[in-house]
Amino acid sequence: MAAQATTAPGGVVVGQPAPDFELPDTHGTPVRLSGLRGAPVALVFFPFVFSGICTSELCELRDNLADFAARGVRLLAISTDAMFAQRAWAEAEGFGFDLLSDFWPHGAVSRAYGVLDEANGHALRGSFLLDADGVVRWSVVNPRGQARELAAYRAALTGLGE
Repeated sequence: MAAQATTAPGGVVVGQPAPDFELPDTHGTPVRLSGLRGAPVALVFFPFVFSGICTSELCELRDNLADFAARGVRLLAISTDAMFAQRAWAEAEGFGFDLLSDFWPHGAVSRAYGVLDEANGHALRGSFLLDADGVVRWSVVNPRGQARELAAYRAALTGLGE
């Protein structure tokens, strides 16, 4: 996929390395982005666990996880919610991918990716597809209340490695 000249609001540029981070999963186990090099990664930032649009979006990703697996892509969903709330939600919805808590320092990773709504203290709906070397190959940031389209993920996955 050719790098596009698009930029997330915080300056994450397609074609450039993604900011590294370490966040706890729903069991408190640290996940470091740079530790996942060697395989592509999809980062899906979302505002709130248990909310309508977020539940719909992440359940759609859950139901289409095979699309990501077919390309060897590890899916990581990130919000500023506490890991305990994320764990309850993940168990209720049966997600087959990791949820990571950007709770403390509050929103630091969301801010680094340019998707922190500073006024309200939560992540916006931003998605980033990284190649196996950690380079951003695709991104989208949707305005409040607008779900991301599964077709956009599929198109980005198809272009991965081109």
